[in-house]
Amino acid sequence: MKVEKGQGVPLGNGETPLDNSVSNGVKQPRNVRLSLAVIGIIVGLGVGFWGGLRAPGLMTSYNGTLDYSELDEVYSVIKRNFDGDVVPSDLIAGAKKGMVAGLGDPYSQLFTYNETQEFYNELEGEFEGVGIELVNRDSKLTIASVLRGTPAEEAGLAAGDLIAKVDEIETLDWPSEAAVKIIRGAKGTQVKLTIIRDGREMEFEITRATITNPSVKWEVKDGVGVMEISRFGDSDTVRLSRQAAKEFVDKKVSGVVLDLRGNGGGFVDAAVDVASLWLENGQMVTTERRGESVTSKGTAGSVNTLRGMKTVVLVDGGSASAAEILAGALQDYGVAEVVGMQSFGKGSVQALKPLLRGDSLKITVARWFTPEGRNIDKDGITPDVEVKFDTEAYKKNGADNQLAKALEIIKK
Repeated sequence: MKVEKGQGVPLGNGETPLDNSVSNGVKQPRNVRLSLAVIGIIVGLGVGFWGGLRAPGLMTSYNGTLDYSELDEVYSVIKRNFDGDVVPSDLIAGAKKGMVAGLGDPYSQLFTYNETQEFYNELEGEFEGVGIELVNRDSKLTIASVLRGTPAEEAGLAAGDLIAKVDEIETLDWPSEAAVKIIRGAKGTQVKLTIIRDGREMEFEITRATITNPSVKWEVKDGVGVMEISRFGDSDTVRLSRQAAKEFVDKKVSGVVLDLRGNGGGFVDAAVDVASLWLENGQMVTTERRGESVTSKGTAGSVNTLRGMKTVVLVDGGSASAAEILAGALQDYGVAEVVGMQSFGKGSVQALKPLLRGDSLKITVARWFTPEGRNIDKDGITPDVEVKFDTEAYKKNGADNQLAKALEIIKK
């Protein structure tokens, strides 16, 4: 199965599925496609030297050669001159991170073994922290989305907030993976975040909690089915969305609101399967291209429970990657109106590649396109009806003006 996480990493039909084998009680990754916009962590790549024992020279890769002699030179200078302990494994870890960072791609990341497991846990909706997803936008640490029902939402954090400080440590120019490490922590502990919103600095004291969040929630509201998908997980998204769709049909709803606000992405295959609820069997949902070559296609399946159902899709600045694939496909085919604000704008596909010692490398391998050939990288999905979220009204009495507009459109 393909994964799409930011951010979380698009997946499409025909991709390698996740390996559910377990070693020491922990899931081990295989090559897996991702389209996630927002989770920032780290990953590894074997560098061709070990403590200066490897002779300088060229190592051949699949598309050319790399000269590692300069790394050996740096190591030699460190070993001869550094006033302190030199730990070769730490140097190699730093070199691996640096090599990935050298790509200049915010979505290619090196994960350690533990970080790989955390990554999977996040996709499946359980971790300890405050409930925000981070990205580096314009070299600034930015909240990409705030998970519903979490300490972060209760405190009033919002997508687009810049994180200036964490516990008085200045973090505005930090990479997201570094910030994740210090914002996360054991449930019951506190973290102080200083954020910048609309040019104003604000402080939030937040108590961490275990974040357990099913990827799909739904209800029937005023005769309209409302389905909220917070991420495209591997284990529950398709099952729960089909369950919701069946319930909507059984209750004879007049239409459906598909809420993708704050959805940072996930497995592309899950997004394609959810799109199938509205589309004809075999219709194109997304294509992935490397250069001009199509590397993968995602097509709708045969479970089309909501086909012909009047539908509105809600998006905002936290809707990214796989969420944009789904919204873009329904918009292109004219089966749904898109309401809200411009989406995040992540049009790339990542693959999760297992490495030695349990590390993994999330690396950009392609760009995805909507059925009409749109790649929305940096631009995002433009709503058919733009509605800015009324934060003050929501804080005051829980009023959701974007959802209200979607319900109004359904009832016309």
